[in-house]
Amino acid sequence: MVQKTYYKTKDYSKVKFTVNGENINTIEILGLNGDWNNPVVMKKKKDGSFTAEINLPKESKHEFKYLVNGTDWVNETEADAEHANEFGGTNSVISI
Repeated sequence: MVQKTYYKTKDYSKVKFTVNGENINTIEILGLNGDWNNPVVMKKKKDGSFTAEINLPKESKHEFKYLVNGTDWVNETEADAEHANEFGGTNSVISI
């Protein structure tokens, strides 16, 4: 799930990512701000879900994917769109 919070007086929006699932030990977000080398590590909550909050610039688009347990690439089901990637799959797209 992706929740966006817009601020009238700031040049960025706060985006909260939440992932639920079974058999997940770690989950990272890659690709935000075009950075596929430095993942955003999501934190596990008591209810078993994983969350991360990130500030992203207004009027921008970002391709990203979740890396689950260090091996499985997963798209966000509630993303604004999907875009084909160079590996024959798709990336999630978020528009701010």
